[in-house]
Amino acid sequence: MFVGGTDVRPLHVPPNCQNEFCPLCHARLLSNHEWNAVGTLRGDNLLIEAFFETAAPRAADFVLVLEIGMGIGLLVGARLARKGRFRQHAWCQSAIVLLNLAVVAVTMIPSFRVHVLPRVPAKLGKAYYGLATTHAAFGTVTELAGLYILLSAGTTVLPERLRITKYKTWMRSVLVLWWVVLLLGIATYARWYVPHLFRK
Repeated sequence: MFVGGTDVRPLHVPPNCQNEFCPLCHARLLSNHEWNAVGTLRGDNLLIEAFFETAAPRAADFVLVLEIGMGIGLLVGARLARKGRFRQHAWCQSAIVLLNLAVVAVTMIPSFRVHVLPRVPAKLGKAYYGLATTHAAFGTVTELAGLYILLSAGTTVLPERLRITKYKTWMRSVLVLWWVVLLLGIATYARWYVPHLFRK
């Protein structure tokens, strides 16, 4: 759920770079973005640049759209449960939880480990690191809770004494938490890739 996460370097260059972030690479990224946004806006960059108008790499844009889609998908799944279509509900929610786990493992954890973790806790007072860390913490709890529900409700892996008895409470709580994490992820994306919102 780390929406801003990507293996491509973010726009902001933290102090004391030590070769983790190359200012020349960031300058080139920004220059390319500006040329695409106001110059040639054509080809496969047209939709991305016109819609987001940021210097974010494609991977970050893709993760952002995917996470928003998953958040909406969970709402659809909740609606299915209210209509009594429990099998479809189970498939929908399970698929989203597992897909998010894959996104977290492939993009978010590596990005957090490289760009944020080395400066925790020293830089937590800065929004650049504080938002990402809060997002990661809440996201971890939410994903684990989603996996627990999946294992408890959909499998016999867990012993009977460890399984959920109040499904509605758990599922509604995780749905609320998921959207909190999504909003934190959007805020992280904005802080990393839309710097003019934060610096006048």
